[in-house]
Amino acid sequence: MKPTRYAALAAAIEQAIAGGVLRPGDRLPSVRQTCVSHAASASTVFQAYYLLEARGLIRARARSGWFVTEATRAAPPEPAASSAPDGAAVQLDISAMVFDILGASMSRAVVPFGSAFPGPELFPLARLGQALAGAAQSLDPWATVDDLTPGLARLRRQIARRYLADGIAVDPDEIVIANGALEALNLCLAAVTRPGDAVLVESPCFYGALQALERQGLRAVEVPTHPRDGIDLGALDAAIARHAPRAVWLMPGFQNPLGALMPEPNKRALVALLARHAIPLIEDDVYGELWFGERRPLPAKAFDTAGLVLHCSSFSKSLAPGYRIGWAIPGRFRQAVARHKLSFSIATSAPAQMALAAYLERGGYDRHLRRLRETLRLRQASVLRAIAAHFPEGTRATRPEGGYFTWVELPAGADALALHRRALAAGISVAPGPIFSAARGFRNCLRINCGHAWDERAATALATLGRLAQPG
Repeated sequence: MKPTRYAALAAAIEQAIAGGVLRPGDRLPSVRQTCVSHAASASTVFQAYYLLEARGLIRARARSGWFVTEATRAAPPEPAASSAPDGAAVQLDISAMVFDILGASMSRAVVPFGSAFPGPELFPLARLGQALAGAAQSLDPWATVDDLTPGLARLRRQIARRYLADGIAVDPDEIVIANGALEALNLCLAAVTRPGDAVLVESPCFYGALQALERQGLRAVEVPTHPRDGIDLGALDAAIARHAPRAVWLMPGFQNPLGALMPEPNKRALVALLARHAIPLIEDDVYGELWFGERRPLPAKAFDTAGLVLHCSSFSKSLAPGYRIGWAIPGRFRQAVARHKLSFSIATSAPAQMALAAYLERGGYDRHLRRLRETLRLRQASVLRAIAAHFPEGTRATRPEGGYFTWVELPAGADALALHRRALAAGISVAPGPIFSAARGFRNCLRINCGHAWDERAATALATLGRLAQPG
């Protein structure tokens, strides 16, 4: 789907602001000038300017025109290159470090830049609570045993309808409901691997994937990954030839921790590459609904014709974190995943499934998502401006097109683990780079959560974090 004329014009002006062509305080060309220079109607130009105003990038002054706001002060530059892991197959020993670091930062008294979830105030918890109460009151006793392992048929049908809206045909019977996406991912991993197998992962990689590989006795092979475009397909092909992996675990959409979004041609090429080698792809798509652009980027599953993509997602990041409802669409491995689900946890909470099904049936989810995406986009922009203002010279940070994380690369020689300890003593949590690496690399990197309220407390904390990160 092509962007509308006014959205394309707004994007061009936003790019000019981001690139420094238009700076804070600059006056934008008049509506008449813009009509001529862009061969656009006055209506199109006004719509573009209104959109930029809603995003906080420009504002109108009476009888003076439109001006770039101070809020557009430059974000830090992005990391420029792919990571460079050594390509070895690593036997993992990372869970203890992850537990120690993340467990120490779960207090409400801590500013949660290290959190894995956005602020709970962003979710329609009251409406979900009403749906849950209604589900409990009207619970059919047979609903607790019907469709026990695959999940509630009503909910699977609603999930399938959401994929259909994006042009992806999914039969509800292909879906297996799980206790969150992490269970779905673990079930898929168990269905396609055996202890001792090699699994290819991104570098840096979601620590939950590394913990899953460690728990199942698998070896991780880190593959170079670009902070904007995702995994390097040439390096992936070479790693396949070297290690003969049994599976690949990737997050092609708004990757945690980088925020990288693989371009759709790359996703198509990725699926084709793995199909040639008959290697399953475990696709973690939990941030797929949190895009900032004109439309949802298609997941790798959209290009799967061989049934080798085991696609996993959930409502935890976009609607209901505490409900722990996720799902897998495992392709040709559906029966194996269902069997593992039966032996692992038997079923997923029937009332929670019924509540989410009722909420989706009533409508309003897309309206909630539009508000959520815009809030996350604005919060990310605020965090990036603060990083540019307060962090050491030479700091770089990713600017994801969705999700709520940014990956911060401090100057060489910085120690993210030491910074984590100093920040925690000051009441601030961060997620240091080594927990995202099988080899405990990325010692000068941090993952920052941009999804919590941007208020005086958060702004002060990020300024403090920048001061703690200064060398010397």
